[in-house]
Amino acid sequence: MSTVQSASLFQISPSAGGHGLSLSGSAARRLAELGESEGRPVMLRVAVDGGGCSGFQYRFELVETAEADDIRIEGDGQAALVDPVSLPFLKGSEIAFVDDLAGALFVVRNPNAASSCGCGVSFSI
Repeated sequence: MSTVQSASLFQISPSAGGHGLSLSGSAARRLAELGESEGRPVMLRVAVDGGGCSGFQYRFELVETAEADDIRIEGDGQAALVDPVSLPFLKGSEIAFVDDLAGALFVVRNPNAASSCGCGVSFSI
């Protein structure tokens, strides 16, 4: 007789990790700076939406509170949040902040992306 595993095998617990997401030191430093200038702690919400020139696009938003089902990624005392729907598109990614000639912005270094647009905001899998 075999047993069937429940669907809980496929749930990702926010506290258990296992998603491989990380928040780089540059992103943590920038979040700390933004929180200091705002006068309150802020977190970076990272989501994946349909659209963009490559099929999917990243959305970044500064928020003060997390949703009940958010996955929290912490680094250097700062946090980023990812919703469960966006998580499969971001597994194994690093959330970073870059400041170069092209501009200063949060980016996702996503090993799952097969291609991306020139600005790095949209991608395909």
